[in-house]
This record gives sequence, structure tokens and C-alpha cells, in this order.
Amino acid sequence: MRNQIDLLATVTVLGVLEQAYFALQVISARRRYKISPPETTGHPEFERIFRAQVNCSEYFPIFVSLLWVAGIFFHQGAAAAAGLLYLCARLQYFHGYARAPRARLGPLYASARLLWLLLGLAVTGLLGHFLPLGAMVASTGLGRRLRLLWVS
Repeated sequence: MRNQIDLLATVTVLGVLEQAYFALQVISARRRYKISPPETTGHPEFERIFRAQVNCSEYFPIFVSLLWVAGIFFHQGAAAAAGLLYLCARLQYFHGYARAPRARLGPLYASARLLWLLLGLAVTGLLGHFLPLGAMVASTGLGRRLRLLWVS
């Protein structure tokens, strides 16, 4: 069973490490600009770093949920690849936001598209699992070609 979820587990741990990195950046900025908790305002650079970390944290549960559902019900490799791209986009988002608010927009849109992709993979996988139509489509010529992508 481990080889059926190893990629998903790896991307999940990388995501947790990324979240830890973002939190450490906030701690560093707090020290640099002498902003003690629970304060969340102060130097504009601190505020951007803090806001970027909070934004990334808000989407992390959605990302992890979609990653696992898409990986289990559609295809582990496709979900893991989309997940890695999402983590890269979020890292670019974080660094862009820390520099200037407008620099976050490109990576923000990229990460949103990747979440929609993961949602599409998850829904497709669940439909294939729950609907008898999935078995009928799988028996067609196109379905046989797509079976390489689909988790049984």
C-alpha cells in the first residue's frame, strides 16, 4: 500500500516544510522590525510577510485535502505533480508578496488554477468511483486509453 501513496505523502511533507519556512520568515521579520506578538502591524515589509504567510496557511488545508482525494481516486502521479507545481507557485507567491503586493498576482493565479485542477481530478476520480457510468466509459476505446491515468 505504501507505494500507492508515497508520492502523496512526500508532497504533503514538503508542503508542511514549506509552511514551516513561511512561519520562520514571519518570526525573523518580527525580530528584524521589533514587532512582538500579538501585534500584526508595523513595518510594511513585516506586514507583507505576515500577510503572505497567513494567506498561504489559509489555503493549505484545501490543498492537502484535494491532493489526497485526487491522488487516491484519480491518479497519484498526476495529483503529486500538480501538488509540486502548487507548492512552487506558493513559494513564488510568498516571495513576490514580501517584495511588493503586485508581485504576488502571477503566482496567485497559477496556484488558484492548480487548485482547480486538483479539484477537477478529485471530482473526476470520485465520479468514476461512485457512478456505474465510469465502468461503461472505461470499456470504450477512449476509456481504455484513459485507464492508464485512472486508479482502479
